[in-house]
Amino acid sequence: MSKQEEAGLILKLYELRREDTMRKARDWFFAEFNPQSLADFNATMLGDHSGHMRMVISYWDMAAALVNDGAISLELFSKSNGEHIGVFAKVELLLGEIRASYGPHYAASLEKLIDATPDGRKRSAAARERIKAIRAQVAARQTKAAQS
Repeated sequence: MSKQEEAGLILKLYELRREDTMRKARDWFFAEFNPQSLADFNATMLGDHSGHMRMVISYWDMAAALVNDGAISLELFSKSNGEHIGVFAKVELLLGEIRASYGPHYAASLEKLIDATPDGRKRSAAARERIKAIRAQVAARQTKAAQS
């Protein structure tokens, strides 16, 4: 595949991320979705935001498949994307349980991409820690606002 074709795919992926429903799903995913157990994951899967969760995870799994299959180079993808690491970080620790319940291929392309990315697992762990810190800051602000 030519560099121009790869660039076209990257731009198409960006275009898809900008679609209104996808933006809402991504906003919800990063602000609200924080599964700590399979029960949390299942509650979301069966809840009002099931579509949002499935949209975000399947989007990044699909994008990862394009990289894994060679349609987009890992180098170009890594230079132009980082959100997939945060997505993976949210489900990484539950993947074994999720796959036992939903099938062995759940987010498999995304995991393969993370493992192919230099320091991918370390970056995922760091993203999880950043998410945890942000959630703690938000909770602290909410508590302080409620006490005022």
